[in-house]
Amino acid sequence: MFLENASQKGWIEVICGSMFSGKTEELIRRLRRAEFAHQKVEIFKPCIDVRYSEDEVVSHNATTIRSTPVGSSQNILLLAADVDVVGIDEAQFFDAGIVDVCRQLADRGVRVIVAGLDMDYLGKPFGPMPHLMATAEYVTKVHAICVRCGNLAHHSHRLAASDALVMLGEKDTYEPICRHCFAELAKSEQ
Repeated sequence: MFLENASQKGWIEVICGSMFSGKTEELIRRLRRAEFAHQKVEIFKPCIDVRYSEDEVVSHNATTIRSTPVGSSQNILLLAADVDVVGIDEAQFFDAGIVDVCRQLADRGVRVIVAGLDMDYLGKPFGPMPHLMATAEYVTKVHAICVRCGNLAHHSHRLAASDALVMLGEKDTYEPICRHCFAELAKSEQ
């Protein structure tokens, strides 16, 4: 799946999908493997993501790894000196500059692993994620299971009443649903 050999220097991996699909879990798994291989790893997340912890990336399964919260994608370049692997969680919340930051890191020979929602609650491409996916050498789309019918889910249906694009939440705020259930809900809300 991934070319983890010494001859390849620097690349971008994107892990994307809906809420509750295991994106952060997969990010942490890959970063732990790099740490086990004695690679120098730095992990970043946007400052606004304080759902579970201010200084850790935390999956919905409560798996954790230490991280540095940053307010801007440019901060990552400043803080990622002399590393082998950079992990970035919740990339959809970063500014558009995150794409160039990832490119610069990969060009420096760094393995960059990025996780984020590929679509917002309306089913539209979310923030810089489409550009990151286009730029990446490797893209992994993970799926949740639709809570309504059991099919593969790739939509994050918002349960809370809000038109805000960014709304942090958990199982009380979002549920994973499939294409069919998403379309049915959209029809019923018209």
